[in-house]
Amino acid sequence: MNDGLIPNRYARALYKLALENGDEQRVYGEMKALDRSYQEASQLKKAVGNPFLPIDEKMSLLCSAASAAPDGSSAKFMRLVVEKKREDFLRAIARAFLKLYRESYGIARVEVVTAASLPQSEVDKIVAMVSHKLGDKQLELSTAVNPALIGGFVVNIDDKELDASVKTQIDKLRLKLLS
Repeated sequence: MNDGLIPNRYARALYKLALENGDEQRVYGEMKALDRSYQEASQLKKAVGNPFLPIDEKMSLLCSAASAAPDGSSAKFMRLVVEKKREDFLRAIARAFLKLYRESYGIARVEVVTAASLPQSEVDKIVAMVSHKLGDKQLELSTAVNPALIGGFVVNIDDKELDASVKTQIDKLRLKLLS
C-alpha cells in the first residue's frame, strides 16, 4: 500500500476529530511537538515500534513526545494508531496533519537560513518581502545559521526555495567553467 495514503487518511481523521472537539489549535501544537521529537530523538521511532513494549508505555512515550494530555484528542488518536499497529506511520501522520492544518488556515512555513546570524531588522526585511509575495497568508517563521553558505541567505517557503547564497553562486560558476 502507498505510504502516503495511510498517513493522509489518518491525518484527515485526526483533523476531523480535532474540529469536532474544537481543539484543532492544541492538536496542531501537539503534532508539531511530536514531529520535532521524532526529528531530535532518533530512538523514539525504534522504541515506539518495538513490538515487546506494552501499549501503555508506548502511549506514555508518545504523550511525552507530543506534550499531550493523556485524555486529550491527540492521545486518544495516537492510542488508536498504536492499537491498529500503525505506529511506524506516526511521524508521517503528524506531518500530514500539519500540512492539512496549514492549508486550512492559510499558514505558510518560512525558514530563513543565513551564513551568520542577522540583526532582527534584516530578518524583518526578508520577512516583509516574503509576506508581500504571499499576500494574506500567516507566516510561521524559523531561522537557522549555516556557515557553509559563506554569505547570503536561503529562504524556504513550504516546498519552494529561494537560494541567494554565495555558495550556490560559486557552485554555478564552477559548473560553468567546467563545461
